[in-house]
Amino acid sequence: MAKPLYVFDMDETLINADCAMIWNQFMVEKGIATEPDFLEQDKRLMALYAKGEMDMEDYLEFSMAPLLDLPIEQVNLLVEECVEQHILAKQFSQSKTLIDQLRRDAIEMVIISASVTFLVEAVGRRLGIDTALGIDLVEDTSCYTAEIKGVPSYREGKVTRLKQWLEAQPEQYTEIHFYTDSINDLPLCEYADYSYLVNPCPRLRAQATRPNWQILNWT
Repeated sequence: MAKPLYVFDMDETLINADCAMIWNQFMVEKGIATEPDFLEQDKRLMALYAKGEMDMEDYLEFSMAPLLDLPIEQVNLLVEECVEQHILAKQFSQSKTLIDQLRRDAIEMVIISASVTFLVEAVGRRLGIDTALGIDLVEDTSCYTAEIKGVPSYREGKVTRLKQWLEAQPEQYTEIHFYTDSINDLPLCEYADYSYLVNPCPRLRAQATRPNWQILNWT
């Protein structure tokens, strides 16, 4: 009996935006991130990400700095507010339709994202995807740190994290379907049985001649 698994990148794939950038803007609006050039630095680092050149440790040191003294419970409440007010409305209509259909068909889904876990899980819950893998952070005295716990779900790390998750499941899946927009996810595209490139960046689009790869134009 077929048992497919649908795996999704989050930013610019399920959501027509980058949730981490929205979150950083939200922190500025809330007065949590107060560095004068915080958003300019964010844009600079995300431009490197788009080119597949961002150092994740550098990004986390920057992006987590405003949160290091906030209790985890407070951070999580702020994340829920941000998701509700600024992120949900940006979901692609096609991703909503697909998720609804997969839930009706009882087909399992996973989000795997290079954003931090507390953000990925919050978005996933609201989109209807219960399993969400992001970059786990070490916790220190009830606060998040900028230190990565385990393997970061970034580039080749996404394949590693997905394999770890699969090994922990009671049943095997017959095929993996993966949706993404980013060249950073090329390793997972190559690992999956079927890859769907959602409004892909030019470098990823150039790979779409491969068997079982399809370009999707979502709005």
